[in-house]
Amino acid sequence: MSNTSSPIEHGYLVLADISGYTAFLTQTELDHAHEILTDLLEVVVNHFKTLLTIHKLEGDAIFAYASEALVVRGETLLELIESTYVDFRERAKNVRRHTTCTCRACQNIPMLDLKFMVHHGDFVVQIIGGTRELAGSDVNLIHRLLKNHVSENTGWRAYALFTQIAMDCMKLQPEGLVEGIESYEHLGEVKIYAMDMHARYDFLMQKRHVFVEKSEAILSFIEEFDVPPPVVWSWLNEPEKRALYSLDPHGLQFVPIFRPGGRTTAGATTHCVHGKDIAMRETVLDWKPFDYFTVEQDSGIAGIIQVTFKFETLVKNGTRLRVFLKGYMPKWPRVLSRLAIKYFYTKVFPYETIALKLKEVMQREMAKTSDKAVLAEPASV
Repeated sequence: MSNTSSPIEHGYLVLADISGYTAFLTQTELDHAHEILTDLLEVVVNHFKTLLTIHKLEGDAIFAYASEALVVRGETLLELIESTYVDFRERAKNVRRHTTCTCRACQNIPMLDLKFMVHHGDFVVQIIGGTRELAGSDVNLIHRLLKNHVSENTGWRAYALFTQIAMDCMKLQPEGLVEGIESYEHLGEVKIYAMDMHARYDFLMQKRHVFVEKSEAILSFIEEFDVPPPVVWSWLNEPEKRALYSLDPHGLQFVPIFRPGGRTTAGATTHCVHGKDIAMRETVLDWKPFDYFTVEQDSGIAGIIQVTFKFETLVKNGTRLRVFLKGYMPKWPRVLSRLAIKYFYTKVFPYETIALKLKEVMQREMAKTSDKAVLAEPASV
């Protein structure tokens, strides 16, 4: 018997749906088609589970959700979708490129593509017969969104569709989205925004590569976390979170100044503000969620540095963070410049100590979130 008074949760609802699935199955050999689809679905699942809770597989679709308390930086969800799509496309291309099989399933892999539906709303997690089920009108809506007019109006085979509510909660308004209105019986009109995933894939694959290699780094260190890469990524880039583990006793403010296309990406600029003075200007040089990112920091007396943060997924969904730092002091001799940079970033502004404080603060804050989740967990009798 289930408890009918399960608490209402608020968060993101996400559907990933493989385009061309039905045609692919009907035109190909079932055994190879099944293997290919399973492989591609696993790519999506492995990405989603780093940030979202996988609710269920629905044939050619994956339904997942996340409490809004767990997605503190809305842009991380958008980056998760983009990185999922890039890996999906790369996996499909690699399977097609490396197969020697001439069956129709292997030859027809290009028929397959991927689209996403993203909504934010209310839902209830019920325990029915020992099985977790999501219920609510917003759960109905996310599934109804699969029937839309995006492909009809744009010709896109792969896209990410966001409701206006989702965009507002993510605090995003990227450039280049196509607006639309979808209407559903009993649910009314829904304003949506669509992103062309083929265009995003091309853009992400063409971006310049800026990576501080270990061989050229003045400083490098490794830290491990017991949370997945998207969570660590979010903590390293969410301005409010960054202030929580700052070593400045007076506190720092991280203020985004420029975001190309309304996004954090290569070229984005942030000011680190202490009081009325700008203590440091940070510019993103390379941005590959959730693989690595490289920033340049100009802190005046502390010189100009480039730092690469490299992410690796560990067993049990943990994260190994590798940090590589190089830099110089303008107008200083090279040897003195390296010594000054090393001294400043090990003694005055020690990156390794900041990473340890991040780990401590993150564990404390994540424990609070876990406690809230336990309290909200629906009971069953």
